Amino acid sequence: MDNYLLFVFMSILLIILPGPDTAIITKNTISNRKAAGMKTTFGTLTALLIHTLAAVFGLSALILKSAFLFSILKYVGAIYLIFLGCKSIIILMKKQNHASDANDHQRKYENKSFFRQGFLTNLLNPKVAVFFLTFLPQFAGKGDNALLEFLALGLTYTVLTLFWFLIYIYLINLISEFMKKPSTIRVVEGLTGGVLILFGIKLAFEQN
Repeated sequence: MDNYLLFVFMSILLIILPGPDTAIITKNTISNRKAAGMKTTFGTLTALLIHTLAAVFGLSALILKSAFLFSILKYVGAIYLIFLGCKSIIILMKKQNHASDANDHQRKYENKSFFRQGFLTNLLNPKVAVFFLTFLPQFAGKGDNALLEFLALGLTYTVLTLFWFLIYIYLINLISEFMKKPSTIRVVEGLTGGVLILFGIKLAFEQN
């Protein structure tokens, strides 16, 4: 495996760059505590494993070569991000107009979807599939063990993502007293909703 340490270094830089995964994990951690952030993270990690296997078995290459399949995945992903953004803003408006028992009921309902949010946000992002097909091969060999090396790189990226979000969620909880104030949560809900909608629109209008 060529330049493994360089791969680790580059992966860390890419992982810490904010994106849709970071936005949804931030919102869920602040609004619904650490457990929600962890469930969202594990959803993201599961999607990364699927992207890794898809790249190893050539499914991502098929999507990349087919403009139709790529567009379908892109638009479904964009719609889902916009949906999450709108849902966040709607929840914010409801929290301003309902009593605390209604908020508790809403939080209990949301708790069932944390894993799904992280999973679908990552899985439906075709840019992740493109990333795995363009970035990972630069560090994998070209011999008989290429597929195993490809798989090892994908697993490394997934583990690094896990470590980063564990640290990230821990840091959020360190300042939980401030971050979990109702006024702060409202700001985060609104900003995250707007950011997810922008990510969705950006994804929808990107060229294949």
